[in-house]
Amino acid sequence: MKKLLPLLIPVLALVGGVATGEMLRPAQEGGHAATGATSGNHGAAEDGAAPDGHAKTASDHPAPPPADDHAAAGDHGGGQGGHGETAAPAEGWFTFPSQFFVPLMRNGDMGAVMILTLTIETGGADLPAMKQQEHRLRDALLRELLIHANTGGFDGNFTSEARLAPLRERLQKAAQASTDLSVKAVLIEDIARQAG
Repeated sequence: MKKLLPLLIPVLALVGGVATGEMLRPAQEGGHAATGATSGNHGAAEDGAAPDGHAKTASDHPAPPPADDHAAAGDHGGGQGGHGETAAPAEGWFTFPSQFFVPLMRNGDMGAVMILTLTIETGGADLPAMKQQEHRLRDALLRELLIHANTGGFDGNFTSEARLAPLRERLQKAAQASTDLSVKAVLIEDIARQAG
């Protein structure tokens, strides 16, 4: 008996462990199953499941009505257009795609060339139409720049505000006279003198 006792203890421990494991396994699975069933019931209740446990299809319940706040936001965002229409921007900027080259003639010789980049400030609604009238506007502005050059406007310190302010005003009047579109201002973006 004393010889068998050391051999029986590990066997008994193994059998006891297996038996304990078998006893605890159904309880754990049942607990998880119960938890899953509880969460499943909550999910079914939230998702509109039928009493028999089958989930309702999309056709079983009506589609949600459109959100009123989105419609209201569209009405407010539309401004004067209303119903979600986007109002035209109040301002638009039309920059001539190519620069203006103004020769400075003295005694029949071209001593230098003025190079300018001009932009017209207009209404946002007039911007597409102004692009269509680019050539007419360019002709009117170039004519005014040539008059300015021939009267000595680009002589001396031509970058001083005392020289540029009257030039901007004359360019604006020339642009307004050549089109019926809104011309709020003519901006001189770049100006330089290059030796001829």
